[in-house]
Amino acid sequence: MEQLSSSPPDKQYWEAGGNCNMAIAAARLGLKCVAIGHVGNEIYGKFLEDVLQAEGIGMVGMSEETDVLNAPSSSYETLLCWVLVDPLQKHGFCSRADFSKEPAFSWMNTLSEEVKRAIKRSRILFCNGYDFDELSPHMIISAVEYTVEVGTSVFFDPGPRGKSLLSGTVEEQKALEHFLRMSDVLLLTSDEAESLTGLVDPILAAQELLRKGNRTKWVVVKMGPKGSILITKSGITCASAFKVKIMDTVGCGDSFVAAIAYGFIHNIPLVTTLAFANAVGAATAMGCGAGRNVATLKQVVELMETPDLNEDDKFWNELLREHLDSQEVTFLSKMVLNGSNGRMKHVTLQKVVSELLPKLKSSQLEGTLSS
Repeated sequence: MEQLSSSPPDKQYWEAGGNCNMAIAAARLGLKCVAIGHVGNEIYGKFLEDVLQAEGIGMVGMSEETDVLNAPSSSYETLLCWVLVDPLQKHGFCSRADFSKEPAFSWMNTLSEEVKRAIKRSRILFCNGYDFDELSPHMIISAVEYTVEVGTSVFFDPGPRGKSLLSGTVEEQKALEHFLRMSDVLLLTSDEAESLTGLVDPILAAQELLRKGNRTKWVVVKMGPKGSILITKSGITCASAFKVKIMDTVGCGDSFVAAIAYGFIHNIPLVTTLAFANAVGAATAMGCGAGRNVATLKQVVELMETPDLNEDDKFWNELLREHLDSQEVTFLSKMVLNGSNGRMKHVTLQKVVSELLPKLKSSQLEGTLSS
């Protein structure tokens, strides 16, 4: 790892990653974003700061000066993740966090006043499971508690780390449980939902997470090429994925989350929010890589101008059959007419696109989405 860092590859292979994927995608949709974290005072830190600045994203450092003075010099460096690719284009990821029992920035003890101001001014604080590779459980819980205290919403995507955190240290388990209870919106794949609840049915798993949450309003389950589901205490909303030529799925989930955040902030109807998120994720899948390669607003608009859904009626009928008697289900479809069939409410893709597309096109001209 040290040899790789001391002999960096050509800059064409450098890219922002992690939560920066979501921040860049959100900024391109017009949301004002600030990245909260730590970068070192070396070439990699300068590169990341330059990328964020070019995307219109602010940067707030988490550390106080006393933390920095007490930190070993190596642990103060920007955390790098090396993406190793074999001749068959299979990927492997590694960072110094993989070789340590302690988080990369375990020397951080308190939230800086600047971080607190940034959280208080924000509508949403987004976190994911990989934050545990960088920050101590104590710091993570402190951030969540302060966010709740000042009335900012918490979005949490446990990702693949959720499963390992369940069997992690006592402190990690407590911090994960705290996230699951105190988040306003949980975002996870169907496999991750099963890992956290033991329930195979993604809808039942989401309802269990809602039941256990103190503040949880939405649980969003990403169903890969099938689409996505948004579950609230009052209903179930489903949207099939867009049919596109997939080049690379890296960054799709982060792009999807950015659109969910936009819908949450602007109180967009749930089915429209899901369709929008699916479109942003699909537009990213049509390119290669994450970071600066996530979808632009122009690409999302082009996709929605000629939309097509990857509908799988058999899959959705089997999944929803047992839930139609208990809750109202809203479903995005290609059907010509809107309407209801028992407790199933159909909303056409045409209706959703006709409502959303003018706003997106207007935003392209303005350079930002209006609220």
